[in-house]
Amino acid sequence: MIRDALKAAQIEAMKAGNKERLAAVRLILAKLKDRDIELRTASQVPEDDAIVVDVLQKMVKQRRESISMYEAGGRAELAAKEQAELDVIEGFLPQQMSEDDTRAAIEGIKTEIGAASLKDMGKVMAVLKERHGTVIDMSKASGLVKAALG
Repeated sequence: MIRDALKAAQIEAMKAGNKERLAAVRLILAKLKDRDIELRTASQVPEDDAIVVDVLQKMVKQRRESISMYEAGGRAELAAKEQAELDVIEGFLPQQMSEDDTRAAIEGIKTEIGAASLKDMGKVMAVLKERHGTVIDMSKASGLVKAALG
């Protein structure tokens, strides 16, 4: 489980005195705790690894946006800090599908549900997220789906 790996990484970073990694891992664990609190009232709770991957993917997206904004603003030191956090976060994500595999999955779903135009993009994205949401970057997949249907 990813959550166990995070807790082990926290202990390892404490023992090694790696303050940057420890801060990033603690940040991840805090976001997971927030998500757990949100899900207390939910009627259906997804699988634990799915929750963790979802939180990690959102954190990756936030870091990438921050890095681009910092670089545009000439704040290289802040961009480097965000990049260091991004590297730690990505280390806990499962191996992502390659672009070719993603295209193949999209084509399979497209033929399976009979999607033919951009009007069907929502249906394709829903099935894609349901089946492969933990191993696909959905923002990149969105562009690939649009290209496949366009």
